[in-house]
Amino acid sequence: MSFAAQIKIPATYMRGGTSKGVFFKLDNLPVEAQQPGRIRDQLLLRVIGSPDPYGKQIDGMGGASSSTSKTVILSKSQHADHDVDYLFGQVSIDRPFVDWSGNCGNLTAAVGAFAISNGLVDAERIPENGLCTVRIWQANIQKTIIAHVPIQNGQVQELGDFELDGVTFPAAEVQIEFLDPADDDAEGGSMFPTGNLVDTLEVPNIGSFEVTMINAGIPTVFLNAGDLGYKGTELQDHINNDVAALTKFETIRAYAAKQMGLIQDIAEAVTRQHTPKIAFVAPPSSYTSSSGKTVTESDTDILVRALSMGKLHHAMMGTAAVAIGTAAAIPGTLVNRVAGGVEREAVRFGHPSGTLRVGAQASFENGEWKVKKAIMSRSARVLMEGWVRVPEDVLV
Repeated sequence: MSFAAQIKIPATYMRGGTSKGVFFKLDNLPVEAQQPGRIRDQLLLRVIGSPDPYGKQIDGMGGASSSTSKTVILSKSQHADHDVDYLFGQVSIDRPFVDWSGNCGNLTAAVGAFAISNGLVDAERIPENGLCTVRIWQANIQKTIIAHVPIQNGQVQELGDFELDGVTFPAAEVQIEFLDPADDDAEGGSMFPTGNLVDTLEVPNIGSFEVTMINAGIPTVFLNAGDLGYKGTELQDHINNDVAALTKFETIRAYAAKQMGLIQDIAEAVTRQHTPKIAFVAPPSSYTSSSGKTVTESDTDILVRALSMGKLHHAMMGTAAVAIGTAAAIPGTLVNRVAGGVEREAVRFGHPSGTLRVGAQASFENGEWKVKKAIMSRSARVLMEGWVRVPEDVLV
């Protein structure tokens, strides 16, 4: 009996923010996978080790969480005034699909560094020392992102003293600007797809909830923690070990997706796990983070817990942080009200691993809210580079 041989593909394993993923240059992928479709998805699933009924991704590069089941494909930009085109694939852990419906804000922090180190940024744009401004075209959501990557002696500077809650070791700070982050042209329409800052979401057999549904960074539905029976201080085990709670969250998310215009039928939500995100908010309160660090009431403006791919996130998704910052900047949203109801251009929120500050510049123009940009700081580091190996029959 003969078996398929393995093929090897150049790849880099990187941490970006509080996520990790496998990065590829588009032209390094097998020809069959250089175009979107079934073969590309099969390849990425096998690289990550999915679908895995055990939920561990032992036979792949994935880490058995939404934060580590990620892939990135980068290429020289085909768009004017941009350096690199960035395509993100969120790989399901236990199901055979890759979700291309949104961006990963955390891995965005690693895109600039990879692009510089792999020849995707023109040499004349890279200083000998200082900051390299990398202009990123985010292909999933058709938006521009600017990454300010530190350079030392002509090379990406990865190490530094910037500390990010949710990441054990300090590294160099990478400031990220999400330009015009509201998904005005997304499937859900405007930044507020229903036209309202606050809506009532009716979920059969579960209840009626006051929500803010927003398209900014990533489509997100925000609820009050108290309406769900929570305090906003919960850690992962409190939610992720409660099957009934996870089922409830997924049902609410599905009905929100339909009301936002992202799906036409509730059943479609099962194959669109990456978007929308669902999050709940609460006023500041002291709690102990997952690292054992005390977060005091005065450390935050608001507490936020968010779910990703059906589980409570260990920190906060970068794109959801953009949604939080944007909603906090707009008076009248649920997030703004819970954060004190004042006008603001930045908010510091508490998450399971600690705190994060994100800024957003909002203005009311021609009868609707606009957000010029959202800003946050992350860090990134190459963990391993070389090749990944997969059976050649994934290309069939």
